Amino acid sequence: MIRAINWWNRIGRQRRTGWLLISVSMIYIFYFLKARVFSTGVPIVTKEWIWFSLSFVGIMIGTINLRMADMRERNQETMPLIDPDKVKRK
Repeated sequence: MIRAINWWNRIGRQRRTGWLLISVSMIYIFYFLKARVFSTGVPIVTKEWIWFSLSFVGIMIGTINLRMADMRERNQETMPLIDPDKVKRK
């Protein structure tokens, strides 16, 4: 447990936010599938389907956060698709 806490405190804020978005979204997707889709009970309303689809958006945004944190760690000054020769240097 201490090892996990140390890992969490050692990573940067952007990476931490990305992992948090991914984990919360995955937990909700697994809950929705297990408790609402594969079990009997009250019919699923539209609001729950919207939250379910927004969970996939959360996973995408979390993944983008992780990739942007990697770019920041490499101290990359320009985005990969921009030609560095065309960028004006100050």
